[in-house]
Amino acid sequence: MRFSEALASVRRDGEAWIGLINEDWLQGRSAFGGLQAALALQAMRGLVPADMPLRSLQVAFVAPVPAGTVRMVAKVLRQGKSVTQLEARLLDGEATVCLVVGVFGTARESSLRILPSQPAVQAAAKPHVLRYAPGLLPQFTQHFEARWLQGDIPFTGSKNTSQVVEVALKDDGTASEAQVVAFADFIPPVALSMLDQPAPGSSLTWMLELFGDSRGLSLANWRIDAQLQAAQDGYTSQQVMLWGPHGEPIALSRQSMVVFG
Repeated sequence: MRFSEALASVRRDGEAWIGLINEDWLQGRSAFGGLQAALALQAMRGLVPADMPLRSLQVAFVAPVPAGTVRMVAKVLRQGKSVTQLEARLLDGEATVCLVVGVFGTARESSLRILPSQPAVQAAAKPHVLRYAPGLLPQFTQHFEARWLQGDIPFTGSKNTSQVVEVALKDDGTASEAQVVAFADFIPPVALSMLDQPAPGSSLTWMLELFGDSRGLSLANWRIDAQLQAAQDGYTSQQVMLWGPHGEPIALSRQSMVVFG
C-alpha cells in the first residue's frame, strides 16, 4: 500500500473516521509515526477549509498502533478569525494510542520575512544508501529512497551526532502536508547510529512546525538535516530541519525518543 493509498483509505464513519494501515507501514510492532500523524491530519482536514495551511503539529505516541483498521476522532478546540486549533486521536477500542493537536492558520500581512538558508554539504566519499532488507529494516522503509550524505546508518558505532540524508517517497503525485509529515519523521533516531549492535527505539513526543504552504512539491530530492542534542538515561532529544526539492526551508521538527541500548 502506497502512502497516498493509505491517506485515501480515510473515510467518515458517523462521528468518527476510519483508516487502513497495512503491515508494510509498520516499524516494529507499531505503525510508522509519520503515517499515524498523517492519518490524524486527514481527519482534522475534514474540519477546516482546504485553503487554510497547516502551521504546526504536536504528537504524543501513547501506545503501539497495529496494522489493520484504525478508528479516529477529531474535534475543533478553538476557531478564531485566522487560526483554528484541532485535536485528533487514534483509538484502539476506547483507548487513545496517538494524540495529535494541529494548528491551521491563514497567512497574515507582515513586514517580517526571515527564513533559514540551506547550508551546502559535501557528500561522503561512499554515502550510505538505504536498501530495504526484510527482517533487518523497519517495514515502512521500503516506501522510501534514502542516501546518507553525512553521518551513519543505525548500529554502526558512529561518533557523529549529526546526519544529512537525501530522501524521496516512492509514490505518484505531488506532496501534500501529509507527505511533509512523512518526510519529517523518516529519519531514525540519530542515537541508534552510535550503537554497535541492534537495539529498539521509539518516539514519545513530536513537535513539527511548518514555515508555509508547501503543497504541490515533488516527492523526490528532499533533504533532512538531523542533530542529536542530548542523550541520557535512555532518552534522547533530536532536532531536524526539512528542506524541499529546491532547497526550500519546509519545516522544523523536534522529537523526544527512547533508545533501549
